[in-house]
Amino acid sequence: MGSAPSAEFFQPLRADDPAVVGGYRLAAVLGAGGMGKVYLSYTPGGRPIAIKVIRPEFSEDPEFRRRFQQEVRAAERVQGLYTAPVIDSDTQGDQPWLATAYVPGPSLAHAVARHGALPVRSVLLLTVGVAEALHVIHGAGIVHRDLKPANVLLASDGPRVIDFGIARAADSTALTGTGVSVGTPAFMAPEQASAGTVTAATDVFALGQIAAFTAIGASVFGDGPSHAVLYRIVHEDPDLSALPEELRPVVTRCLSRDPADRPALSEVIEMCNAASEVPLRQGEDWLPRAVAGSITERLQLPGPKPTPPPTPTPTPTEVSPHAPAPGAPAAPGVAPGYTPTGVAAAPTQASPSQPSPRFAQAPGAPGPVAAGYGTPPHAQPSYPQAQYGRPPYAQPAYGPGHGTPPPFHTQGFAPGPAAPPRPKRTVLIVLGSIAAAVIGLAVIGSLLPDADKGGDKKSTDGNASSGTAQKRPDPQPVSYQGIDVPQNHQLMFADNPPRPAEDPTGAGVLYGHGDLFYYRDTLFGDEKFGTNNGKLVLLNNSEKGSLETCRAVTRFTEKIGLDQLTDGSQVCVLSKAGHITLATFRGKSGAKEETRFITVDLTVWRNAEAAAKN
Repeated sequence: MGSAPSAEFFQPLRADDPAVVGGYRLAAVLGAGGMGKVYLSYTPGGRPIAIKVIRPEFSEDPEFRRRFQQEVRAAERVQGLYTAPVIDSDTQGDQPWLATAYVPGPSLAHAVARHGALPVRSVLLLTVGVAEALHVIHGAGIVHRDLKPANVLLASDGPRVIDFGIARAADSTALTGTGVSVGTPAFMAPEQASAGTVTAATDVFALGQIAAFTAIGASVFGDGPSHAVLYRIVHEDPDLSALPEELRPVVTRCLSRDPADRPALSEVIEMCNAASEVPLRQGEDWLPRAVAGSITERLQLPGPKPTPPPTPTPTPTEVSPHAPAPGAPAAPGVAPGYTPTGVAAAPTQASPSQPSPRFAQAPGAPGPVAAGYGTPPHAQPSYPQAQYGRPPYAQPAYGPGHGTPPPFHTQGFAPGPAAPPRPKRTVLIVLGSIAAAVIGLAVIGSLLPDADKGGDKKSTDGNASSGTAQKRPDPQPVSYQGIDVPQNHQLMFADNPPRPAEDPTGAGVLYGHGDLFYYRDTLFGDEKFGTNNGKLVLLNNSEKGSLETCRAVTRFTEKIGLDQLTDGSQVCVLSKAGHITLATFRGKSGAKEETRFITVDLTVWRNAEAAAKN
């Protein structure tokens, strides 16, 4: 078993994992994050792919679905040698998913954490590869916005950039604990950290940070709380003291605080080639041997677990002493098509009206396994009908001499003895009883009070639900404690957990689309606690914050001055997407700290109300 895949990379499917997603049979778990899980699967031709399946609670959010669909459509336009292309997707199904090409290699973050800084030649080849990937991404009208070591994979023939355009909506596997949802603090550009306009030059800044991180083994703006890192990015110079001399020109240009001073991607590639003693050519020797070994380990892919094919419906071919003669009615309690134990049954021929299986398999052949384990790469296990919502029982077959098939509503059920004809008198008695019951109900109904005519409205309302569908139960609240929101950052309640971020449209949080934002005018010192996607209600001290209270209050506004809030103040936020949130203000940072922020506790009831139509 020495060739078995390492459990560090491929986790077995658990009981709560699906077996099939969008027709793709899953083979292993590649990772998991706040938004969902990533699985290994294969195309019909045997190529491995990575499938990201979104968690159910996000799938139920119409706003999240809209964002996810937009980002997937944008990502489908990107086709480059240094990107992981989108293979397939379903943004409208019960549980949205996205399939991309599988890259058998570690992330840059994993490689540096495990093996340390990479040599200069590897850094230069990584930089030109990522620069070329960004050129293709920007050519499709997309700004990555979250370029970081976790989103750069190291393949045998060069780097691969992933999650371009979908990081904000579909992936948080590497964003746990960072404090932001779009962009990671250590790799943000100054304009991102200060809620400015995000452009293609923003990704160039991140590229410079990635090059330095790969050569040094650490972030050039240090570690620590997110607001402290953001402050250093905006106001301080990066620490390049440990950077190799060959890399200083390109890294220094990329890390210019002014986006206009950063080089174009073509210039980045030229500077990297100028810094190399030999022409830069991607090849299997571009990585140190220890890192390349991680690629070899990830090439030992597990195959999808074969599933036994569905048992064909038996058709009697031999007449036993216990079987009825051809054309004779079946014995009571015996379904049509029944074959007694020990009697061989010939395989049933598929009906011409039914589609053939997607991947056919010869009768009696062993179940297929993954490509690379001794079988043709196109072989795939057949899928039982029960997995696609069809009845788990097999319909009876009707061969020659068995008469006409019974009516649809009786197929698959054992016929009983023929019932004797019902006397006409009995029929008349039954019809008369039904008519009397209908007349009686009509009389009783006429005696009930009419709420519209002044009757007991309270009684009518109280019984209204008895004749209609039951009210949808309230969603369970989810609480988040101690969220630090830097100035000019916003929160989206669809995110789990909600993470502070700048407005992705570049309009600034004051005019953006945030469910909740903290705005501070650095010129006049004006501070606002507001929403662009709903309504706010500041509760009185006598009001206890709850779902019922937030539904009942009507003193709506969109912005509240921070001077109106004290520690413990509660604010109901009713977002247009249908989320209701109770935000508890816990104070703000002091004036002398590196960057201002407020702290809030959130209790979120997702999809508690119907989403607004506009």
